[in-house]
Amino acid sequence: MAAKNDDITETLIEFPCDFPIKVMGETHADFTAEIIKTIQTVMPNFDVRNVEMRGSSGGKYISLTCTVHVTSKPQLDNIYRALTSHPMVKVVL
Repeated sequence: MAAKNDDITETLIEFPCDFPIKVMGETHADFTAEIIKTIQTVMPNFDVRNVEMRGSSGGKYISLTCTVHVTSKPQLDNIYRALTSHPMVKVVL
């Protein structure tokens, strides 16, 4: 379904959908738990089984791919805002 031309929040994503979000930061024992907790502030039912973890070759950084089931652009935007404002997060894609 296409958004209206005058819609400021126009998007090519069709909702609801499963949407992968990549979150990167320095390796830390609590990083994964913090990211899950942050997503759950927006989506309380976020399932931790939807997280894939990968470390950098040097071990300094960690990357999480969190697949969220979102129902609207505002919900997805809220998740991105929560993640990008977290002090442990370096990059969100």
